[in-house]
Amino acid sequence: MQHVGIVGVGLLGTAIAGRLLKAGFDVVGFDIDQQRRELLSEFGGRPVDSAREVAHACKRVILSLPHSGIATAVVDDIVGSLSPDSIVIDTTTGDPETMKGLGNQLAEHRVSYLDSTVAGSSKQAHFGDVVVMVGGNTAAFESCRDIYSAIARETVHVGPCGSGAQMKLVVNLILGLNRAVLAEGLSYARSLGLDLRDVLDLLKSTVAYSRVMDSKGEKMVTGDFSTEARLSQHLKDVRLILATASETGRSLPMSQLHENLLASLDAAGHGNEDNSAVFKAYE
Repeated sequence: MQHVGIVGVGLLGTAIAGRLLKAGFDVVGFDIDQQRRELLSEFGGRPVDSAREVAHACKRVILSLPHSGIATAVVDDIVGSLSPDSIVIDTTTGDPETMKGLGNQLAEHRVSYLDSTVAGSSKQAHFGDVVVMVGGNTAAFESCRDIYSAIARETVHVGPCGSGAQMKLVVNLILGLNRAVLAEGLSYARSLGLDLRDVLDLLKSTVAYSRVMDSKGEKMVTGDFSTEARLSQHLKDVRLILATASETGRSLPMSQLHENLLASLDAAGHGNEDNSAVFKAYE
């Protein structure tokens, strides 16, 4: 049985752990939240009491954390516990430059680093219906094909360390704006007196269709904003997108408007709801 470690058993981490357990891996995991560790145990995983214990037990360790600042702190904590030739697979949506730095830091200890960002929600990840975009050493990437095959329908190596993070920001920019546009369109339809169920069904058969309608349109129509991916987490991503764009002198006016929408909702207490709650900005 292959041993795989995971640090961070939140929405995405739980979905990843479940996929690995279903594929027959032995999953050793840690999260600072005891309830999440208990949930991992219920799924058949082996919770431990620290990230260092995960690093001691496994040569391949997955990170699934809220942002690259926390990922950096975890790497600093476990680097001395990782054996040479270990591999860190980081699924965190983070700052590309920070992730490049983590790759360089771990390389000094003969540990490979793969920034392996995930395109898709935690619900989609639960069913393996996600795409993983990987930056890092090609040999290390190939040696983790079994893990990627278990958690994703497609995995693409996109370049050196940091490339996966860059690609994820591009995906999230377009995906987030798709959600906002759908929310605006449905709100406009409601103002015209149209039935939102009929509107959504019709939109799916037109050239305006996008997969966001399948995953988030239903939530907007029914008002079910139970969390699959937190609105506050996407606000963090949009701010990171704007910051990295600013570094290259790039203007992103639509993303700036999007950030304003999300920030107003977060300030109003909707940050822990699903990111489809952007619909509330128009209501």
